[in-house]
Amino acid sequence: MKVLFISSGKSESISDVVRNQGESLIAAGIDIDYYLIKPGFLGYLTSIPKIRSTYKGGKYDLTHAHYSLSGFVAALAGCKPLVVSLMGSDAFMSKRLRALTRIFYIYKWEATIVKTPQMKEFLNMPKAYVIPNGVNIERFKPMPKVESRKHLNYPLNKKLILFISIPNRPEKNLELAEKAVGIFKNNEVEIKHIYHVPNKEIPYYLNSADVLLLTSKWEGSVNVVKEAMACNCPVVSTDVGDVKWVTGNTEGCFIISFEPEDVAQKIKTALNFGKRTNGRQRVIDLGLDSDTQAKKIIALYKEIIGKQ
Repeated sequence: MKVLFISSGKSESISDVVRNQGESLIAAGIDIDYYLIKPGFLGYLTSIPKIRSTYKGGKYDLTHAHYSLSGFVAALAGCKPLVVSLMGSDAFMSKRLRALTRIFYIYKWEATIVKTPQMKEFLNMPKAYVIPNGVNIERFKPMPKVESRKHLNYPLNKKLILFISIPNRPEKNLELAEKAVGIFKNNEVEIKHIYHVPNKEIPYYLNSADVLLLTSKWEGSVNVVKEAMACNCPVVSTDVGDVKWVTGNTEGCFIISFEPEDVAQKIKTALNFGKRTNGRQRVIDLGLDSDTQAKKIIALYKEIIGKQ
């Protein structure tokens, strides 16, 4: 089966989320090509004839677009059958864009994937398929903390709070994280704000951390939480997306409010937990590994192709 992946890239490269999914499908025997749309209105507009040419010349069995805007232009380019994955940010578009997304969902896309049941309900897409992004548990796995910190040249005797987010994204709520960590006295903890780091390096950061902190105002299916769980890293997170479901009753994982004092208290509780979690087993039990999710996507591909 030959599939064309279409997505945009702010840094002119395929996002880790999209590439990781592609890698899991390639490992399962699917032939994947990538088409990257240049960001901005003009980039999307001028991509339509280029996508049409690429699609016709590639003899693809199916196209899979990621994010709503990519789904719009893929449909306008005549890609068919077309599967579209709506990511977490798609649930927080303007009302006009959500309305347009619903029109394409009904009339233009053969199948729509959302990341959580909450997205499915919020976007009013009862026929959408809920398929979260999977975690590569071969890459994201427990490693010795000392080894990881030496790899990153991090101090060995400091309590480290990890915050992973691209800068200038207000929904990630870095301000709350900094206020909470600022409550601690005598520099007893240190927050490490990580961004623009190769995905293959992230396991070292997660294994070096005492706690992963997520203070987002909204999310879809939070990849970094699942990755932290796969590394058995304690998690302190707001109740966004599917975090509460993913963490479940895992000891060492805590849900917080948006009050700095509560965040600081939960961080302290997580630090006092003093050991790694059993989050990896939780990820495996939920079937959130990339291989399991790839099988679900391939089954959907076959179903859609079979209807053509």
